[in-house]
Amino acid sequence: MRSLRAAQTLVSRSLLSARHLNGAASPATAAAAAGARWCATPAPVPPPRSPLPSSRVMPAGVAGAVSFSLTFATVAVAEAKAKERPQPDLLPQNVVLYQYQACPFCNKVRAFLDYHDIPYKVVEVNPLSKKEIKWSDYKKVPILTVDGEELVDSSDIINILQRRINPDEPTNDEEAKWRRWVDEHLVHVLSPNIYRTTSEALESFDYIAKHGNFSFTERFAVKYAGAVAMYMVSKKLKKKYNITDERASLYDAANTWIEALNGRDFLGGSKPNLADLAVFGVLRPIRYLRAGKDMVENTEIGDWYQRMEVAVGEPSRIQDAEGN
Repeated sequence: MRSLRAAQTLVSRSLLSARHLNGAASPATAAAAAGARWCATPAPVPPPRSPLPSSRVMPAGVAGAVSFSLTFATVAVAEAKAKERPQPDLLPQNVVLYQYQACPFCNKVRAFLDYHDIPYKVVEVNPLSKKEIKWSDYKKVPILTVDGEELVDSSDIINILQRRINPDEPTNDEEAKWRRWVDEHLVHVLSPNIYRTTSEALESFDYIAKHGNFSFTERFAVKYAGAVAMYMVSKKLKKKYNITDERASLYDAANTWIEALNGRDFLGGSKPNLADLAVFGVLRPIRYLRAGKDMVENTEIGDWYQRMEVAVGEPSRIQDAEGN
């Protein structure tokens, strides 16, 4: 935020200085203008022609000052959006995530790792056999191993990692409240929406089958049998969580979150906090499914989601030799 304010101040001061170039310029102002003209790359000069009576030509000093100021402001914005990488001595060295690609809780953990630029490997678990986690007594995902230590449950994983990489950061009641809201409310409106109709269930399981760890025959069976099964399950989930209209519940949740921001870019203010990362993480698997597209088109959450995509940035996942 300090970088942004500095950029804004510099833009303002540069424009003020540029205005003086139209009048009697002091030697210092003239030197600054000359420097600005030197920094700006000149465009090819067309043959001279008579200006129209109403035409206005921007003085070179103004153009140079504006060019320099906007460049500085762009750099400052990029710095403000930079990832929150931990100090080298606090950065975990060997991180492995056991996950399902489409799991919202796994995506919560990935959002945290990606935002903090913590390198991690991924083991995609076969949800039918779960052979990849036979070694663990915990038979669900996500499981995260950090330098040989096993961590389970998405919120607990994030709490432990947060204490390790930001040991001096105070607790935040607002942040904690909205993280609970994600786990206790938001995630429960997702399944009834992505399996709302048979076509949406097939769309969801097509994504799951393509990105999951399945054999060829399993992939076919999972897509069609899974879609039918989850379409039926979603009706039970509607009843369990007192959902009468799936889309209305999703839109209400999105609007509730935007109201919580109260005009801020993020719940954390100028940068995301753990609640922002949790909401973003659980929404990421559905964003480009029909339910997610409807949510963005019918609520105000789209701008925040785009800001989160920029802030979280590229995955910090380490690809193995086979590209996994």
